[in-house]
Parts: sequence; structure tokens; C-alpha cells
Amino acid sequence: MCGICGMVALDGAAVDDRAVRTMADALVHRGPDSEGMFVEGPAALAARRLAIIDLAHGDQPMTSEDGRVTVVQNGELYEHRRLQAQLEARGHRFGSHCDTEVLPHLYEERGEAFADGLRGMFAIAVWDARERRLLLARDPFGIKPLYYRVDGGVLSFASELKALVRQPGFAGEVDLEALEAYLAFNSVPSPMSIYRGVRKLPAGHVLDVRGGELRLRRFARPAPVAAADVRRERGAELAAELRERLRDSVRAHLESDVPVGVFLSGGIDSSLLAAIAAQETGEPVRTFSIGFEERSFDELARARTVAERYGTDHHELVLRPDASALLPEIAAAFDEPFADSSALPTYAVSRLAAGHVKVALSGEGGDELFGGYFTYVADVLAARSRVRAAAGLARPLVERLPSSSRRVSLEYKAKRFVRAAALPALERHHGWKEIFSADARAALLEPGRLAGADPLAAWRVRYAETAGAEPLARLQDVDLGTYLVDDLLVKTDRASMAHSLEVRVPFLDPVVAELALALPTSQKVLALAKKRVLRRAAAGLVPRAIVHGPKRGFSIPAAAWLRGELEPFARDLLSPAAVRRDGFFRPEAVTRLLDEHVAGREDHSRPLWGLLCFQLWRQTAAGEGATR
Repeated sequence: MCGICGMVALDGAAVDDRAVRTMADALVHRGPDSEGMFVEGPAALAARRLAIIDLAHGDQPMTSEDGRVTVVQNGELYEHRRLQAQLEARGHRFGSHCDTEVLPHLYEERGEAFADGLRGMFAIAVWDARERRLLLARDPFGIKPLYYRVDGGVLSFASELKALVRQPGFAGEVDLEALEAYLAFNSVPSPMSIYRGVRKLPAGHVLDVRGGELRLRRFARPAPVAAADVRRERGAELAAELRERLRDSVRAHLESDVPVGVFLSGGIDSSLLAAIAAQETGEPVRTFSIGFEERSFDELARARTVAERYGTDHHELVLRPDASALLPEIAAAFDEPFADSSALPTYAVSRLAAGHVKVALSGEGGDELFGGYFTYVADVLAARSRVRAAAGLARPLVERLPSSSRRVSLEYKAKRFVRAAALPALERHHGWKEIFSADARAALLEPGRLAGADPLAAWRVRYAETAGAEPLARLQDVDLGTYLVDDLLVKTDRASMAHSLEVRVPFLDPVVAELALALPTSQKVLALAKKRVLRRAAAGLVPRAIVHGPKRGFSIPAAAWLRGELEPFARDLLSPAAVRRDGFFRPEAVTRLLDEHVAGREDHSRPLWGLLCFQLWRQTAAGEGATR
């Protein structure tokens, strides 16, 4: 695991290696163990290393025997030993057992197809000195990040925005289209970044830079199978196969020359990973959990049952509503405005784990692949015309329900359902979780700050690509390519790497995803039951109360905190004077949201959290002189 960055002059002139060193210095937290740099004419590549595999010989950059090909990588390749053996059989020579070293040799063998079929999480930069060619690649699920920009005839790339921001002359102009999308989703979707001129390399893509031209090519696209091709085996058979595929994935993800732990939330995904990891290692696994004083949000008791069953070396922390001290620190770690409130416990559990291990397993992807969200139940129900009609009739009554501070309360879910039930499938799916609607964005943003773009444009493109798959699978696929990539994986990467901790996600392994993407809807969601085949696979491995318990998620009691201990913090950060000074939002619209929430008339915790995080990001960026 590393932080990588670099520059290539598109006209072939020599690059300023000092700028690349400055960029690398901004990534020390991603790789505190060593640093390395390659400079040759128009190209400079740098890496900061977090040593995980072959601690003594794995420093980057890595170069082929003849010096033609140089590579830096952020991530892990889980079949590198097999690949190395194949390459050695073809005459390639290796100086280490590090996974990164297979990459220059793969490029020599395959050219621009070097990333095709790789099993792992990665962001890779390959420099071909003979061809004067740079290739950037990102893994199929977008687990590892990679940003790039072109300015002044130079292409620059980095694992995090904070490295690009340090470049001389960085303008830092806010992309208004990205801002509007942020308000819709609470994160900035790929390929946009919050800054104009900076883009994220999309998941499963290669950027080919040669002869002053840039060419973007998709090399991998995990997608659901056609409806006619879904797996028709009995549930017991599919569950048994899934259990073995998960075991294979966890075994691969445990490979490390340093200790590996597990984030244990108390839900079925992390509990199943912890159970399999404990069985595979045959020794106490280190597990890490975060809890809350609010009972409806706390799952420490569930996590402890798993820890006790498998004799793990368990560590836990109770997160209290003094989060205002931590939020500016988190904003600085994320570089962009990012408003998934679960970043708070993820950041805290990462810090807890980093005191004991350098690698941890986490359950991201389980919900998107196996149907774990209430929104999927709502999608299936709302596909029935009678349910949509009933929702329309019930809406006036539901809208009168008082707001609750409990976790995903019945009132909150009911209001979301009746408001979106009558919309077309894609818009309805977005409506279940939309932060600011188009009308709300228009009322919130100051004149001149409204881009008028359609935040769902990328959703529509992805949705169209899966025509012929089952309806629910198509919506899950949208989440895999948007919410998972731009929210959950961003959260996990930034929160963990801020503490020099590598987090691996075994559910997002091709071995597991291949089966998940071929499951029929009935094996994922049926009536109110979710994750049906995954729960069956977990039976016997995970305590019954967790297998059959409700989904909790890694959320925080934001609604209660904003009506209690965090209200003064929010009032200060979102005061009319502060909002007016920043110039993006109408102060009266912000104050109205806060007043309605505190009074209990409506649960505005998610939009308010988004506004808080945007303001915190603006303060951080302003301190770096990088935004306007």
C-alpha cells in the first residue's frame, strides 16, 4: 500500500522533479515506511510506501531489467505469486517477492492490456521510456483512488487531491457542477472532483498518455448477468458455493508480512469476515469495534458475541457526541467535501486499529452485491402498481408524522417511501436517499452558483448499459458504480490511510462478485427479507441473532447530536455571517433547515451534515490557499 504521484510533460520537455517531491511529501501518511522517486526527461514518478509484502525488498518505483519500464502502485495484487511464477517461466528475472514487481514484466508481456484480469485493488502508473508513454490504471471496483490534471502542458497524477493542490499555480476553482452533485449525493461523483480541471480516473479504466494526447479506455466492467442467465440452483447450493468463494477471498486478503485485523461492526458482513479469518488463521484475530452511547445505534454487544465465539483479540471504543473536535481533522483528511457521517466512526476505528495492525479487513460491498439496503426492499415493493397507489393515498398522513432521532426511524423511511414511490425506477431509487432535491438546490444556492446540471446523468448512462438484467440488479449495479465508488470506498480509503492503515475489502473480489452478479432477485430480496443467500451462507458461522437481525449500518446518531451537543457547533459554522461570507449558499435557507431540524419538525440531519462538511472543507482548503 502506498501513495503515488508523478508528472509527465506532454511536449517531451524535462519536468520539475522538485514539484513531484513536494507532491510526495503530501502523501507521507499513505506511506511512512520509505520513499522513492524516478526521474527521466519528461517523466517523474514518486511513491511513499506502507510496507506490507516483502518488507525488505519492496521499495518503489520498480523498473524492468533493461530499465525500459518503471512502475509505481498503490494497492495489493492477490495473485502476484502465481503471476511471478508464470513470468519467471518466460524468462523474466525478479529481485523481490513484492506484488508491484510483477507489473513492469506484465507490461512487457501485454502492453496496454497489462491490467486486464488482475485480482486486487490498485491504482498504477507505468512509464515506458522507449515509447515515451504513461499509463494510469484503476481497479475494476474503484477501491483505490487516482486523480489527474493537465495544466501548462504537463499531466500530473496523485493518490489524493492534497498532492495536486501543492503544485505551483494551482487555481483551486470550485467546479459548480461537482458542487451541485455533492448536494444531491453528499459526495462528489467520478469522474468529477470538487476542483475544475482535476478529474478522477474512473474505476476499471486505463488512461493512455502518449505523443501529447490522452486516451481513456475501459478495461473492466463488473455487471449483472442478463435476466435469462441468472443462477437457478437451490438456495442451499448457492449459499454453500458463496461460503467457499468468501473463504477463498478472505484467504487471499489475509496474505501479509505484517499483522492483519478485522473491522467488526456487529453486522452480518463484518461478522462473517471475522469468523472466516479466525478459522483461516487458526490464531486470535485482532478485531476492532466502535460503539455509541445512544442505544439504537450501539452494536458493541453484537460485536462482542462474535469476538467471544472466535476468541479474537478484541478492541473497542465508544464514540461520544464531542465530534466537533474530530470533524475538522476528518475534513482535512478527505480533501473534498464529503458528508457521509459514517466517516466519523470509520476514522475512529481506523485510528484504533492502527495502534495494533497495519492491515484490516472491512465489509464494504456486501450490501450492494447481496441486497442489504432497505432501499432495495423499497425498489421491489414500489415496482407494484398497487403499492404505488397506496403510497400516494397515505402521503398526506405520513407527512404529518413527527421527526424522530432514532436510527433510520419508521417515520424517516415512510416519508422517503411515499415521496418517491410514484417516480420512474431510477429516479425513485435516487429519491429514497437523495440529499437535496433539484428544487432544494435551487433554493439553497446563491445566484451564479447553480450549474443547472443533472446529477443523475452518470446514473442514466450506467443504467442503460444493463438493459436486459433483472430490475433490482440494474439498480444495485448503479450503486456499485456510484455510491460504492464515490462514497463508501472513498470513506474507507481516506479514513484508514490518514492513519497509515491498509484496509482490504474481500467482498469486492472477482471470485465473490462473479457469483453475486449472477444471483436472481429472490436470493437477495424477497418481501422484507434482505441478503437472503448471504445470511444462509453465514448460518453456523455467525451467531443467530446477527444472521437474522436487522441491518444497522455504520451510522452515527447525527439527528440527535444536531438537536443536542452538536447544535452550538452547527449554529456557529452555519451562522448567517459565515454562510454569507463563503458566498455559496443562501443564509436564510441554511438557517431554516437548522431551525426545522432542531424543532423536530423534520429530520434534516443528512443535508445539514452535508453543509457542515462543506463549510469545514472550505476552511481547510482556504488555509492551504487552494480554493475560490
